Amino acid sequence: MLAKVISCAVVGLEGVIVEVEVDISPGLPLFTVVGLPDAAVQEARERVRAAIRNSGCAFPMKRIVVNLAPADLKKAGPAYDLPIAVGILLSSEQISADVSQTVILGELSLDGTLRHTRGMLPMVSLAHQKGLSTVIVPAADVKEASLIKGIKIIPAESLTQLVSHFRGDKTIAEYHSEATPDDTPLPIAVCDLAYVKGQEHVKRALEVAAAGAHNIIMMGPPGSGKTLLARSLPSVLPPMTDDETLEVTKIYSVSGLLPSDTPLMRQRPFRSPHYTISNAGLVGGGHWPRPGEISLSHRGVLFLDELPEFGHSLLETLRQPLEDRVITISRAQGRLMQSSLHWKHSLPVVLMGS
Repeated sequence: MLAKVISCAVVGLEGVIVEVEVDISPGLPLFTVVGLPDAAVQEARERVRAAIRNSGCAFPMKRIVVNLAPADLKKAGPAYDLPIAVGILLSSEQISADVSQTVILGELSLDGTLRHTRGMLPMVSLAHQKGLSTVIVPAADVKEASLIKGIKIIPAESLTQLVSHFRGDKTIAEYHSEATPDDTPLPIAVCDLAYVKGQEHVKRALEVAAAGAHNIIMMGPPGSGKTLLARSLPSVLPPMTDDETLEVTKIYSVSGLLPSDTPLMRQRPFRSPHYTISNAGLVGGGHWPRPGEISLSHRGVLFLDELPEFGHSLLETLRQPLEDRVITISRAQGRLMQSSLHWKHSLPVVLMGS
């Protein structure tokens, strides 16, 4: 029997719909995953097999083929564990449910417990944009997923609980977030410009830079307070709007840097990379493109301490983003506009100290 489950992938900073197709046919026991999976997706076979057995269900001893479509998109990460498990249970007729309008996301542990999965915000946002009605997410990520309004969020603790939900034995209640972004108190700044005594001309320059989102370079001997003044700059930046907050939160969700107790980034980021950072670490990239320090400082402050120590190639890579205010990551396999290898957003205030 063929079963289809909707999941999602993260490419760059955006989500992409992935259809998980599961076919079970007679034959020697075989479990195959196709559709350009990486090592983490290939290892999902063992996690899914153990999770199904430890959740009180039977793992079919037949020929199982899982296809992750579209087949030309590389699949990475463990977010496909739960949709593969649900697809196998649907195909083996151990559960029956209409999941045509449901996006299923989550990593499975061997006992069937659902783990935190990064990139939840852009994936739920895409599901809402595509008009899908329901998203099933790990309970650990429900607060992050609930930031997207207008879509039904079902938090699941384990595969066992989700199976009971599909069978109608014990329905999982929809999650309703009571807090709104405006209700969340702003975090207290660690360094405040009001606490800095003296240096009036530098503080005036920082205020002008903050008001106009200008870049600034500070020069002075060691111990003159350049780093302290730089760390105090976010305290005079205006609070982020709701749209800016979601933009920053999405970047940190994709990077896996979103604090578990803070699903919404309300404080402007401050990033201070070391001068030994690589080009990919600063601008972004890698085999699976990930945001770099420039993207992580989006809507905030990027502080380059000891600027002369940065390599010539690093400074050259900064020139294009500073001029065009666009970050472009190109690879041999192609270039995607804004959703993958082309990340476009307003550049942060860049502080340079020497």
